[in-house]
Amino acid sequence: MAAQTKAERRAENQRAHFEQRQAERAARGPRGLAESWMERARAIAATRETNGDEDVWNDLARTMATWVSRYQQ
Repeated sequence: MAAQTKAERRAENQRAHFEQRQAERAARGPRGLAESWMERARAIAATRETNGDEDVWNDLARTMATWVSRYQQ
């Protein structure tokens, strides 16, 4: 088996951490899962912003605004 690069090891650790937190939150039901996905969305947006994606936060904001408009009274 080939040795992992630092980036591969980091990605694997992040995945394992996310999966553990998601399992813990899943035990709390839909609200816990929603918290998990929101946390993951913020993490992805922050990483992509660091890598030069200038529109990532706008896209996330539009997605959330669409959801809010669907459910607000």
